Amino acid sequence: MGPDILALPIIFGAIFGVFYLFFSTRNKERLALIEKGADASIFMSKRQDTAPIWKVFILNLAVLLMGIGAGILFALIIQDLFGVTSEALFPGVIFLTAGTGLLVGFKMTKDLEKK
Repeated sequence: MGPDILALPIIFGAIFGVFYLFFSTRNKERLALIEKGADASIFMSKRQDTAPIWKVFILNLAVLLMGIGAGILFALIIQDLFGVTSEALFPGVIFLTAGTGLLVGFKMTKDLEKK
């Protein structure tokens, strides 16, 4: 068995281990609190007025794709105006504008949740 065959079970084992530790520790903590007399209602999640997850996802995806499109456009403009022939131009500008788009999406998501 080569290392490439062992990689997949190791990855799944690590993911399973993390989730197992999370849920078993959470269960032990809750049992300890209940034994000390804490009310069980503290484990119920309180409904907060937040935006639905699909709205946040669509908003961030749209802004990210607009950032990627703007990055391609800016890179083409830079290439034509300044004659830059570097291979790092397109990935650099695309990642820069995509990151800017994600920051704008984050700000818009915060504003969406305030409403």
